[in-house]
Amino acid sequence: MTTNVLQVSTATPTREQALALARSAVRARLAAGAQILPATSVFWHDGEFGEGEEWQLLLKTTVARYPELERHLLAAHPWQSPELVAVRVEEGAAGCLRWVEEMAGEGAG
Repeated sequence: MTTNVLQVSTATPTREQALALARSAVRARLAAGAQILPATSVFWHDGEFGEGEEWQLLLKTTVARYPELERHLLAAHPWQSPELVAVRVEEGAAGCLRWVEEMAGEGAG
């Protein structure tokens, strides 16, 4: 079963920046909700190997709302070219999926 729900992730250098992105996206009904988690990242960037502490932001939205959420996150993000990916939710509890669609669906906002 494929749903119309996406889990979108990005990361920021500080908890406060992740919280600001989460608040603005959820208040604007571009996402139904968000979680913020501390993360240790290991990566290649600009040809150099690196590692560091980041704050991962996971947001729940719909396929229809994703383009607007992406524009919002990219415009407000502290990094010039942040990781921003969306994964379609294949399965989930019916009540949770309904909640995302009601809170961040096309009619929301």
